Amino acid sequence: MLEFLDGKKQFILPIFQRRYSWTKKQCSQLWDDVVRVGGNEEIRSHFLGSIVSIEDDDGSPTLPKFLVIDGQQRLTTLSLLISALGKTIEIKNIDLRIDGNRIDKDQLVDYLFNRTQDGERRYKQLLTQHDKDTLIQLLETGETSDQNSLLVDNFRFLEDKLSHANLEVVYKGIEKLIIVDIVLDSGTDNPQLVFESLNSTGLRLSQADLIRNYVLMVHNHNFQTNLYRTYWYPMEQRFGTEYATRFDLFIRDYLTLKTGQIPNKGKVYENFKRYIDDKRRPEALEKEISEIVRYSEYYVCIVLLQELDREFRSCFENLQTLSVEVAVPFLLGVYEDYKQEKLQRIEVIEILRLIESFVFRRAVCALPSNSVNKVFAPLMSQINKSAYLQSLKDAFARLTITQRFPSDDEFRHSLLTTDVYNLRTRTYLRSYILGKLENHARKEPVSVKDFTIEHIMPQKLTAEWQEELGENWGAVHETYLHTIGNLTLTGYNPELSNNSFIDKQFAEGGGFLDSPLRLNASLREVERWDEDAIVQRSEMLAQKACDVWQHHGVHLENNQVKKSSWTLADHPFLVNDKLELFEQLRSQILRLDTSIRERINKRVVTYSMNTIFVDIVPQAKRLLLSLNLPYATINDPEGLCKDVTTLGRWGVGDVEVGVSSVTELEYIMPLIRQAYERQVAVET
Repeated sequence: MLEFLDGKKQFILPIFQRRYSWTKKQCSQLWDDVVRVGGNEEIRSHFLGSIVSIEDDDGSPTLPKFLVIDGQQRLTTLSLLISALGKTIEIKNIDLRIDGNRIDKDQLVDYLFNRTQDGERRYKQLLTQHDKDTLIQLLETGETSDQNSLLVDNFRFLEDKLSHANLEVVYKGIEKLIIVDIVLDSGTDNPQLVFESLNSTGLRLSQADLIRNYVLMVHNHNFQTNLYRTYWYPMEQRFGTEYATRFDLFIRDYLTLKTGQIPNKGKVYENFKRYIDDKRRPEALEKEISEIVRYSEYYVCIVLLQELDREFRSCFENLQTLSVEVAVPFLLGVYEDYKQEKLQRIEVIEILRLIESFVFRRAVCALPSNSVNKVFAPLMSQINKSAYLQSLKDAFARLTITQRFPSDDEFRHSLLTTDVYNLRTRTYLRSYILGKLENHARKEPVSVKDFTIEHIMPQKLTAEWQEELGENWGAVHETYLHTIGNLTLTGYNPELSNNSFIDKQFAEGGGFLDSPLRLNASLREVERWDEDAIVQRSEMLAQKACDVWQHHGVHLENNQVKKSSWTLADHPFLVNDKLELFEQLRSQILRLDTSIRERINKRVVTYSMNTIFVDIVPQAKRLLLSLNLPYATINDPEGLCKDVTTLGRWGVGDVEVGVSSVTELEYIMPLIRQAYERQVAVET
């Protein structure tokens, strides 16, 4: 290693390389290895690893320059160790002699500096612009103004170790370090392929590191420097501390927008290489990188909420609350079209609200979220840029049954009975829902962060409340406790507590009568809070919700959806005995629980609590049932059920079973009950 460092030369970290990243853990391991081999005469050498470089065209015969492709961490850390050793020898004024040769600070300096050179040529190692000045200051004086650098942490660590160490042992250990020095031929070797092989095809580096290297590595140093400083570095700064975790996600979304396909999370780098392979000539590459940088500006506005337009940012915050990550590729395209003046600001806002409505309605209707991925990936290809908003609405109207945009009737019906307080386990949604209902069409929005959720009928019933609710108080409490009609906002939650409804109305300062919130306006005129009052308020809020989270309003005429709601009359096979069979089966399913919701769709009828547990598909000769539970768990003594886990089907379950006559219901109902009980167990 010392022979490698000796002589006039300079090692330069290419502009694309990541920052110095060794922590005290790796530094401590190097120190232990040096001390171990230095103190054991029987150990002749210690292999440190390889250093891969490629000669830089900017070098000269008097000072060859090498771009370090791999090995910067060990090379930099060893430079810190040699520098700290020299300073320790000087401070302690030690006469260090190894095999009769005197070792002093000046001799060690030759491994760190080109003493006859000036300016940056003086230094044998130049790091990237993040770390360059810090390393130079440490090597020159041992001091630096940068106190938040791993370089400083490791230099101080080594100084401390050396202050208590046998310096002869340390120097002997450094002498025994050996490396493999690999110098690539700039004319024939592909540094990127070598880099990938040495890094196990990227497993040790982030996708972001590999992508940056792949973009910059094949071109000369001047081009790399210009591309990095002009485009890539500003983009890294824009992401800030989120860069390491967010850039991979951004590139994945960018590729999804450009290709219409979602890359596997672990193969973003491979997909990026395929995408950019025909754009690697300098002019084409610079154009592509400038576009990536432009889209990264959109990304931080959308995802990191750095948008300056207040209304845009509010829409982005709402989408983030709903966890609509799959829509980001489409939103990037929308933002680009807005910036290119293909869209008006008001149109963008309507598009954002339409997407919000689509996702929220599906959540309320307990529709599976995994099918939404396939909606947004190809969505931009369905947009007519000359009729942007209308073509988006048309695309939503053409969605399949499982991907559908729920109608007003379906949405309203679901909202009446949905457990809003614990909706899909995302409890923060309850504040989102009530906040949207409160602030709809309000020019002076109320910050719901200043309020808490209030159960009007409390979670724990007192005797007074039981009397208020009537003789069926238990069923009313179980059915309506967490529904929209029984929830509101208040700043006086502890004061209201489990008090009676009248006390909550007239509570001094914080009662419903004095509340400035619109959500509480309807509570001022109610005399008794019972099932009828809850249902009436639920219906009122559900109707308002249809205005807040609006439907796209398109009903296509040809072979697409042409109705916003469906009835049993839309099922051609539900006639005569099949209709009678269906009615009896339906009646028995609904008797399982008063909270069960029935939804009639174009081809399937679903039954759910918070989640669908059975679908019924009316067919010519039977009713096909899809039971939502793993096939391995079904208790089916007669073996009538079919495993459809890996097969396409109409329903959401992994178990299918047919029923063709009323006499079979005695066997079929226990199968359905298993699916129902499993959903109840999961939800509780």
